[in-house]
Amino acid sequence: MAALGIEDEWSYEAIEVDPAEFAERVRAMPGQGFVGANVTVPHKLAALQLADERSSAAGEIGAANTLLFEGGAIRADNTDAEGLLAALPGPASGQSALVLGAGGAGRAAVWALTGEGASVSIWNRTAARAADLAAELGATALDETECERQVAEADVIVNATAVGLAGEDPFAQLPLRSDSLRSGQTVVDLVYGDQETALTRAARAAGADVVDGREVLVRQGAASFRLWTGLEPPLDVMRAAVRAG
Repeated sequence: MAALGIEDEWSYEAIEVDPAEFAERVRAMPGQGFVGANVTVPHKLAALQLADERSSAAGEIGAANTLLFEGGAIRADNTDAEGLLAALPGPASGQSALVLGAGGAGRAAVWALTGEGASVSIWNRTAARAADLAAELGATALDETECERQVAEADVIVNATAVGLAGEDPFAQLPLRSDSLRSGQTVVDLVYGDQETALTRAARAAGADVVDGREVLVRQGAASFRLWTGLEPPLDVMRAAVRAG
């Protein structure tokens, strides 16, 4: 906002809300001058449910990470999918993609990639969740053996699990082999923090194109910013702020 010269008119603040108070808090925000909100765990489903209107992305993904307050109505949107696609180095159409995880982030990734014409496979620790998501969104569910084999074949690999968030070894906890990663692949790790994750480090060493969670976060935030302000956000400024912590 400062980079665009609108900091005197606009502000952005973090608000911690208990789940039991979420709906009441959100409904009060338009009257307090808010034009929208980002929503994160654990409120994304609740945000979708309380909205008066929802975008096709939010409805089909089944979660909202962005709210807009317009004309007395609450509109739910989801920029997780748009953020992922914008962060990729090239189009997903015609690519084979492997998504690890079938939670909220995994749903957004599968929806985005299948919608762009990629052939998507899903692995999840709870196999039934992968099967349900695959059936719903036109993807293929894999067991651990199939997933390990697909790692070497996939054009795009997306880690949409929380493995790595606390420094865990993804090659010990996920059906991945570091020696299956290769040049020509794109590896996306939605986990982000101050340090590079073990997955992105191994992918980079293997010659793969790497997209880290901070870049996806920037792209998600940029999409929300456009919805609220109608302005084009300065991506380089946002990247610098994220990487500075």
